[in-house]
Amino acid sequence: MNKILVVDDEKVILEVLEAYFEKEGWEVLFASNGIDALKIVKEQSPDLIILDLMLPDISGEEVCRLVRKDSNVPIIMLTAKSAEDDLINGIVIGADDYVTKPFSPREVVVRVKALLRRTQQMENGNQISFNHHKLRIDHVKREVRLNDAILALTPNEYRILITMASYPGRVYSRADLLEKLQEDGAYFEGYERNIDTHIKNLRKKMETDTRHPEFIITVFGMGYKFGGEKDESNA
Repeated sequence: MNKILVVDDEKVILEVLEAYFEKEGWEVLFASNGIDALKIVKEQSPDLIILDLMLPDISGEEVCRLVRKDSNVPIIMLTAKSAEDDLINGIVIGADDYVTKPFSPREVVVRVKALLRRTQQMENGNQISFNHHKLRIDHVKREVRLNDAILALTPNEYRILITMASYPGRVYSRADLLEKLQEDGAYFEGYERNIDTHIKNLRKKMETDTRHPEFIITVFGMGYKFGGEKDESNA
């Protein structure tokens, strides 16, 4: 059973989401402030977090940053902010999706299902490695290692990486990669600028020199490609 943590101080929202989530057979956890939310994340390891930005103690953005230090759990932000820059900022700090208030509970359910699919039904296979085993991707564990150190990637960063790494050298436009995040036709309100943000975050985590990247390469005027060379042992 999937455990969904809802972090919001509005009782009506908690009650509505609880009713819809329980119909899906999900266990629902609640927190009305950021401190309690962080405690629940640590103690109960939810499968997904619905996180309001406006909390009574610490902001949702800060909760997201703190969660991302130790966890790749999918995060959907609830926000009354609709400006593109505000939404992109949520992606920068590690959110995987966002829903603007007021929202349709059915829409939230669709987005939760889409994120759970992307994190729980990854491609089959064992490990694949690149550049003399410098970079290793384990599809079963959904784990990426660089020089044996585990990279803390968000689900969407991971999805983009394995999409590109599956076909090294192939150029993906921003629209191509955005479509991958709209997996199985699930509704995802996104901007192509969001892809640039994910790519920037991937480079920070993966590249020794972000100005001369080894793995995530920009093809000017076209998009991005994966520059790693697959090890022969993977053939």
